[in-house]
Amino acid sequence: MSGTLLRLQVMEAPTGFVNEFVEFLRKYQVIGLAVAFIIGAAATKLVTATVNDLIMPIIAVIVPGGDWRASVLDIGPVQFMIGDFVGNLIDFAIVALVIFLIVKFIMQGDTTKKI
Repeated sequence: MSGTLLRLQVMEAPTGFVNEFVEFLRKYQVIGLAVAFIIGAAATKLVTATVNDLIMPIIAVIVPGGDWRASVLDIGPVQFMIGDFVGNLIDFAIVALVIFLIVKFIMQGDTTKKI
């Protein structure tokens, strides 16, 4: 009989914890953040592929040597990784533009908020 009481006590504690955890998920919208994170990771892959496969071949024509991301600017003993910086800058600009366009499209019907 004491084994049954112990089992009931053990089962009651997780129920309170589970309810508290579910409330935490709802209050701080953790599920929405997780979905946004996953979509963002997939969008990042898409943007990187767009930059690497569509935009950068055009830039590669301008930059001699073919591997433009490995382009280095030597100033004395210092080497600046210009190619890598430019690539990341273009990636960022495209991601920011895509996010802006998505938010603008979603907020289009909401006249109370301005972008």
